[in-house]
Amino acid sequence: MQQPPRAPSDAYRRWKRRQRRLITLLAVLVLLEIGLVTRGVMLLPASKATALAPTPTPTPTFTPTPTPTPPPPAPTIQAAAGMLVDMDTGQVLFSLHPDEELPMASTTKIMTVLLALEYGHLDQRVTIGADAVAAGAGDDSHMGVSQGETLTLRDLLYGMLLPSGDDAAVAVADAIGKDRGVNFIDLMNAKARLLGLTHTHYVNSNGLDAPGHYTSASDLIKLTEQAFALRLFTTMVATYEYRIPATNQHKAYHLINTNELLGPGGYPGAEGVKTGTTGNAGDCLVFAAANTDTELLGVVLDAPNDSARFYDARLLLDWGFKVAASR
Repeated sequence: MQQPPRAPSDAYRRWKRRQRRLITLLAVLVLLEIGLVTRGVMLLPASKATALAPTPTPTPTFTPTPTPTPPPPAPTIQAAAGMLVDMDTGQVLFSLHPDEELPMASTTKIMTVLLALEYGHLDQRVTIGADAVAAGAGDDSHMGVSQGETLTLRDLLYGMLLPSGDDAAVAVADAIGKDRGVNFIDLMNAKARLLGLTHTHYVNSNGLDAPGHYTSASDLIKLTEQAFALRLFTTMVATYEYRIPATNQHKAYHLINTNELLGPGGYPGAEGVKTGTTGNAGDCLVFAAANTDTELLGVVLDAPNDSARFYDARLLLDWGFKVAASR
């Protein structure tokens, strides 16, 4: 007869319970380990990335350095000689035969006025002589003075500079020379030597053609720079129109500047300076102009005609201001 199965002992049951608890604990540990490992795999790259990534630096903003505008090529002028300088820096911008000795025509009067301002006084009275009237006769440039009239030195200087009066130049030279007891032409040449005008020699005070009467473009620049140091000179040469009312000692005068760079249709910023024309000298011009940044001074000697000298001057000024702006 078959025996009924024996019931498990208490010890066996306790062992089974411990086994199940152990298995459960192992399962929990395995799951925990899997979770930790999984979390570690996910966190490790981030941790390493944080630790190894370099500190970002700002990307520099690139500002290109402006490329200097090259200066335009120097112009070709019609005059036989010429020069252009920057008066602020003293830089010579243009030169063509700058030291060639040439007749100077009425640019001579720059020296005559300079000496009159140095040695005379503006309100002194000057009586017009026959030699002054003769100097302004015929087709020569003249103020139109009459013998025996008495005018102030100031009025005669305007008459010399605006209509380029040869008669006014002689009257002024007579007055200054007489007052100092010297020959005015000697004063002119002494001043030229003092200023280092090594290519200049004077024979008269008005610039009419004469043997041994000459200058150069470079010397005219030096002379005019010296004259520009006198405020009254700069005022006079920049004046387009000047009126002298009649008195009991002289008639009325209405003086207009022969410099086309001034007055209606003139060159912007023009400051003078002096025209000159004779048969031997051709058409000459000392000119100056300024804008907000630059002041230019130039000379052209022996241009072929009146319009050519002003064309050359405008051409040089336009070019000079472009050169100055490109620096």
